[in-house]
Amino acid sequence: MLLHLKNLLSKDELQVARAHLGEDAPWLDGRNSAGGQALAQKNNQQLAQDSEASRTLQALILRALQRDPLFFSAALPKKIFNPLFNRYGGQQNHYGDHVDGAVLHSRATSQWVRTDISCTVFLADPDSYDGGALAVQDSFGSQRIKLPAGDAVIYPGTSVHQVEPVTRGWRLASFFWIESMVRSDEQRRLLHDMDMHLLRLRAQHGETPEATGLTGTYHNLLRMWADT
Repeated sequence: MLLHLKNLLSKDELQVARAHLGEDAPWLDGRNSAGGQALAQKNNQQLAQDSEASRTLQALILRALQRDPLFFSAALPKKIFNPLFNRYGGQQNHYGDHVDGAVLHSRATSQWVRTDISCTVFLADPDSYDGGALAVQDSFGSQRIKLPAGDAVIYPGTSVHQVEPVTRGWRLASFFWIESMVRSDEQRRLLHDMDMHLLRLRAQHGETPEATGLTGTYHNLLRMWADT
């Protein structure tokens, strides 16, 4: 499932993020954190994880996720890898086709996180840079994603994806992974669809016996599939 999360960050939060991601930020060569497969494909800059800027922005992103009901419905998060931050531009301007590692170690929490879901939060206005689309290939086809600042996209961690070359300006983003309580992408999609339909039914007809029964079905399926 690929899902667009609109307005994940407020305007004030975007201003805070950009203030910490300027030229004087502790940018490192992104290849320093790349695995064997990614090393030949990755050409960007990444904010130092042990910096004060990184810790401040990690907390900002995690707070935004906690208040977003659509994120919870779609991801059903069990663990969230500490958010990371990167930029593309100049000579370090793209990340070729790759698949994210299946299990990653979070430096912030010392947890191993299975990468069921990948997430990118766009932090730069799309008009401020050329190129830089996130191109994702999966069972839903190939999609090119370039969202407004403050919006996010989640997609299966199994997907082959790339960041296309940035030819003008700077592309700023946060990226991280989610280990879901429900491992199967197909099962998560079914649960999310049911949740959204239940919301619409309640909005139109209130708390009917049918809505109550379907809510029970939702939770029984979640109980069957979830691993906490």
